[in-house]
Amino acid sequence: MRTTPAAQKGKPKQEGLCDHITGVILAGGLSKRYGQNKAFLEFDGARLIDRITAEMKTIFRNVVIVTNRKADYEYLEVPVFEDLIKGLGPLGGIFTGLMTISDQAGFFVACDIPFFSRQLVRYMVDIKDNHAAVVPSGATGLEPLYAIYAQSCLDPIRSLISAKRYQVRLFFERVPVRYVTLHEISRFIAPGEAFLNINTPDEFARIQSLLREQDKKRV
Repeated sequence: MRTTPAAQKGKPKQEGLCDHITGVILAGGLSKRYGQNKAFLEFDGARLIDRITAEMKTIFRNVVIVTNRKADYEYLEVPVFEDLIKGLGPLGGIFTGLMTISDQAGFFVACDIPFFSRQLVRYMVDIKDNHAAVVPSGATGLEPLYAIYAQSCLDPIRSLISAKRYQVRLFFERVPVRYVTLHEISRFIAPGEAFLNINTPDEFARIQSLLREQDKKRV
């Protein structure tokens, strides 16, 4: 049985917040390539996980975190769920998210994506309609970790897990998908920046200067 986020269940509805889709942050844990948990990298005194949690709260009434290190994230005061099946990577995180949220869909985002366009995410929510998934097609291809997935994705995900095939995009051919084009993305954020993620310390150093420019534009 799915769990309603208890910490948020009694909150009064806030104007402008999406209350039919849950925001789900995927925070797996230790990164082998980076050498530490990327969620806790700091930029201008704020951890990446703090930044993205705050951003998600401006869009979604309910925000949760899926991880394999639950205790590390409880200070954020949002519901935290441990992976139901360990070792499956992002597919396992999406599976856990859909199994635990009470809404009919979730917007799933990786914790190490430093650029976050509220306008793009709201646009994706608006165009979901009856699609089982809304997935951006960015400058380097599909972006399955910045996407909306409905509960109807669960059965094809289970099939992939049973077959030990753990790539998220493998189930796209089995459900109605609304792909967000480069043209659509560029209305809200530069496609080359929108889905950058952090894999190495050198990449993080380069991205920090871009983050500072983004923050200046918001002032």
